[in-house]
Amino acid sequence: MEKLAINGGTLVRDTKIYYGKQWIDEQDIQAVADTLRSDYVTCGPKTQEFERALEQYTGAKHAVAVSNGTAALHCACIAAGIGEGDEVITTPLTFAASANCALYCGARPVFADVEMDTYNIDPESIEAKITDRTKAIVAVDFTGQAVKHKKIREICDRHHLVFIEDAAHAIATTYDGVQVGNLADITTFSFHPVKTITGGEGGAVLTNDDALYQKINLVHTHGITHDPILMEEPVHEGPWYYEQIMLGYNYRITDIQAALLCSQLKKLDAFKARRKQIVQMYDEAFAKLPEIIVQKEIPESDTCRHLYIIRLDLEKLSCTRREFFDAMSAENVQCQIHYVPVYWFPYYQKLGYEKGICPVAEEIYKGIMSIPLYPKMTDKDVQDVIQTVTKVVGNYRR
Repeated sequence: MEKLAINGGTLVRDTKIYYGKQWIDEQDIQAVADTLRSDYVTCGPKTQEFERALEQYTGAKHAVAVSNGTAALHCACIAAGIGEGDEVITTPLTFAASANCALYCGARPVFADVEMDTYNIDPESIEAKITDRTKAIVAVDFTGQAVKHKKIREICDRHHLVFIEDAAHAIATTYDGVQVGNLADITTFSFHPVKTITGGEGGAVLTNDDALYQKINLVHTHGITHDPILMEEPVHEGPWYYEQIMLGYNYRITDIQAALLCSQLKKLDAFKARRKQIVQMYDEAFAKLPEIIVQKEIPESDTCRHLYIIRLDLEKLSCTRREFFDAMSAENVQCQIHYVPVYWFPYYQKLGYEKGICPVAEEIYKGIMSIPLYPKMTDKDVQDVIQTVTKVVGNYRR
């Protein structure tokens, strides 16, 4: 057995590879440079161009570009009418923003458990958590795989709930041939650098509902409008005139970011194709390792995978997850953990949440680890990751 680098053996790689990384090329740089030389660096034509391009790509009627994915979720909750005393059901296996957005509105997040094989929110658990205070469901497309839309849609319709899809991981994923962004009542995207396309930061809120769009559009820009149809004062006040008609926020994106996103969006299909190739290579390799459990996918989801998660069967290994993680890092393959269950955090504990409320999510969390996945990876990079996982498993196999 080849000795692990952490124990003095030879490294698999000479340079570090990370779990995610943006891919910025000369076209992207030129798009940003052109905007910097233009008359607008914010609130200008590039933002509108990106919104229209996103609508065209997803098929959604309306898209509003915002400053980040968390802002997108906050706007979605406000537009959905979520307020003091309401409850919003979401998953604990996510970034904190999926739950925090309910708290921002004075509502209480309620955590439904996840499915053991897909790691996505379990519709049966959603059903069990609904009360007369439930106002919306924030369903997260974990790792990029679409949630079970048909079942969640039926639950929302039957209980008169707003279906918010947190698709921060899932741009370019389709469900039954329909693009994510054109399925739920409201969909949110994130454009953080490790996501499939990036604006450095940035987010978007999409909907097919005109009334929801009007609220989203207002809330992301201070609740201020220039639209004479929405204003109370006569239009003849002057072309400079605007009104604040609700309490909103400054969640606007810049034209600099939008220019980068316009350029990145043109490469989205190519990024998806490469991600799928890498996922297939991983799936084939890890099928040979009984110590490694891989995420299952539902047939309806043609997934653009944001994260590739391996789950360690710790009963078949003589190490802890931390020891496995450190051994991977010592070989220059840097992994990450997605995610600590949200209600485990001290802030949520102080709000009265207790460990144990979502046992499936907690069991999954014990063994999961995100390994490198991004389009710029070469086949050699992918093989290095596979070799490293295989090497570490081999050294710790019971």
